[in-house]
Amino acid sequence: MRRARNGLASTTKDVDEGPPPISFALAETRNTLFGALLAAAEAYGRKTPILEDQERAPLSYHRLILGSLVLGKAFEVETVRGETVGVMLPNVNAAAVTLFGLSAYGRVPALLNFTAGVRNLVAALRIGEIETLITSRRFIDQARLDETLETVLSETQATGRLVRVLYLEDVRAALTSFDKAMGVLRSFVPGMVHARHALSPDEAGVLLFTSGSEGAPKGVVLSNANLIANVKQIEAHIGRPPLGPDQIIMNPLPIFHSYGLTGGMLLGLFGGMKVVLYPSPLQYKQVARIAEETKATILFGTDTFLRGWMRAADPGQFASVRIVVAGAERVKDETRAQWAEAGTTILEGYGATECSPVIAVNQVEDNVPGTVGRLLPGMEARLEPVEGIHEGGRLIVRGPNVMAGYMFANDPGVLVPPEDGWHDTGDIVTMDHEGRISIRGRAKRFAKIGGEMVSLAAIESLAQELWPEASHVAVAMADPKKGEQIALVSDGRDLDQAALARYAKEKGYPELWVPRAVMPVAAIPVLGSGKVDYAAVHTLVRTNRPLM
Repeated sequence: MRRARNGLASTTKDVDEGPPPISFALAETRNTLFGALLAAAEAYGRKTPILEDQERAPLSYHRLILGSLVLGKAFEVETVRGETVGVMLPNVNAAAVTLFGLSAYGRVPALLNFTAGVRNLVAALRIGEIETLITSRRFIDQARLDETLETVLSETQATGRLVRVLYLEDVRAALTSFDKAMGVLRSFVPGMVHARHALSPDEAGVLLFTSGSEGAPKGVVLSNANLIANVKQIEAHIGRPPLGPDQIIMNPLPIFHSYGLTGGMLLGLFGGMKVVLYPSPLQYKQVARIAEETKATILFGTDTFLRGWMRAADPGQFASVRIVVAGAERVKDETRAQWAEAGTTILEGYGATECSPVIAVNQVEDNVPGTVGRLLPGMEARLEPVEGIHEGGRLIVRGPNVMAGYMFANDPGVLVPPEDGWHDTGDIVTMDHEGRISIRGRAKRFAKIGGEMVSLAAIESLAQELWPEASHVAVAMADPKKGEQIALVSDGRDLDQAALARYAKEKGYPELWVPRAVMPVAAIPVLGSGKVDYAAVHTLVRTNRPLM
């Protein structure tokens, strides 16, 4: 069994020693989300503009703290300390104010994926035993979620549970001059106010939900300390520079996913870097326009979105962006080349919701395409052997950023912590002699054909080489003779299975690995996070039956 650690003081590897270990102060994680915001305000100046959205009305630390205290006090009247409160809002300033307002008064925000559909939203409300949901009438109307919300509430009520909705417009309208004046007074002593209500660093900071890309969603409880630790780990790993108060982070990724929450928002707010939120990564032209207008220097995205943004951009609109941090899916060579032409470096990373989420990421001075970099400081990893897979193993990790635990729909509200702090990522990876990680694929994304384990990710890479302009997803379907067969789903045109078979033969791939069918689609289904929606892809294949 191979084991690696990028610890607080030392790094151990099987072979040659790589770069020196990076350390960070674990004591700095002993705080709450609101407490960390207060600490950042003291460190970088309460008048410093730190947050804005597409409305282009920046909030300083002081205004963010003041708004959080005023809204948080209103939420306190409607909820109880320690209660999990649903939040269904897009990437706007109000979402951050709501999150910190709940944290300030010892409530736990459950960030709901409003793109996940009725089934997953009902499951999330059940998993978290959520009785109060905060949203906005303007958002529900603009996103055309009226029917979805009504159905979710109706189906939840049918199970014997009532969920009441607090609309931000109503909460604000009910605020009196006295409420606002008291908020101003509290903003002068926010630490004292928070101390009376705060949960501990090891209690829940947020409740998030897995994407459901491979099945039913699970609740993931990330403690305050988990989230703050991951911010500190990223800061220590990437370093200053390139991180620092002179940077401007643009985040179009939804904060209901941990990647958008931690990397796209908390990293900037806690590190003195102005954060620009944009509500949808799918509005490609607008993302490019806002990046240009705000002079963003750091951008968070996925390969799918990065290609879309660059295609839609006018020349020079991303000229200010020096670094793109990419995750959630493999970065294609074509994407890297596109952004390199604009003078932008892509740092590919890797994570999981259960790890707050970042596990590893490339560094400016150690950026190796095809890898996701080295483990963050404070993390341990081990590779468990997998039958039929001869290179690498199943990655299992432990560290201060690993979740407090899961919550499941069949036992709502009950926290199931990871055994001995170890989290099984479910990913098959290799590690080079300097600890750099390469993702070979999800354990679930290997097909067993004729007794041999075949990597679906490798097949996708093969198709990408042959048809670089298209996106491809390989899926395994049951086959009575060979156990499983592979279909390739692609959004390209004029793709031919025979051409793929010939190319695979030229590259030395076994015939067994060649997809039995190539299925064209108008677009590859994706989730709000930018990840491929594998459940939807499977449904497409089953419906069209290309293997028959």
